[in-house]
Amino acid sequence: MDIHPPRAVLFDAYGTLFDVYSVGLLAEQLFPGHGDKLAQLWRDKQIDYTRLLSMSGRYRPFWDVTRAGLRFAASKLALALDSGAEERLMNQYRHLSAYPENRDVLSELKRRGVPAGILSNGDPEMLAVAVKSAGLSDLLSPLLSVHGEQRYKPDPATYALGPAALGLPAREILFVSSNGWDAIGATWYGYTTLWVNRAGAPLEALGTEPTRTGSGLREVLDFFPS
Repeated sequence: MDIHPPRAVLFDAYGTLFDVYSVGLLAEQLFPGHGDKLAQLWRDKQIDYTRLLSMSGRYRPFWDVTRAGLRFAASKLALALDSGAEERLMNQYRHLSAYPENRDVLSELKRRGVPAGILSNGDPEMLAVAVKSAGLSDLLSPLLSVHGEQRYKPDPATYALGPAALGLPAREILFVSSNGWDAIGATWYGYTTLWVNRAGAPLEALGTEPTRTGSGLREVLDFFPS
């Protein structure tokens, strides 16, 4: 049993609520035989760039970082990414597919009186569009972006946005992420954490574990009495 039962939830957005690899379907149409590879490399380079920029004090908005990651990935795979294909893929990223269990889980949290929001590397506009496109605007508030901090997770200043917005200590907020590094960063900061390990990846080998590890978003509900 947790010492400090959480009173609110903050979700990571990309990879946790929204499937970043759903762009692979369009990528496969544009570049047959390369869709999955492009989607994977695009995501990896996007995250690499957030860390490089944040550590170097050279912040650029997440939308720009996402575009840069796409261009690198296409170049690495020797794909002819013209302006038309680039814009189609970027627009697809703006409207990523939501995981199917999202609405049921978020609706149940609302029924139980649990505040649920987002804390994400995404730009405010990106988050607003993604949430609206998924039909979740009535179930997620606040939508917290690191943009105002001019740095990216796992910088402690980004995780500090949650307690400041919700008026709760970090340990009383459940932070949910499908990214192992993000779950560890939030744990170090002091959140109660759930790592949604959909891919069955190994735990980060840094001597820290999330509060709990699960395989899907429905396990968020286990933290809150019905």
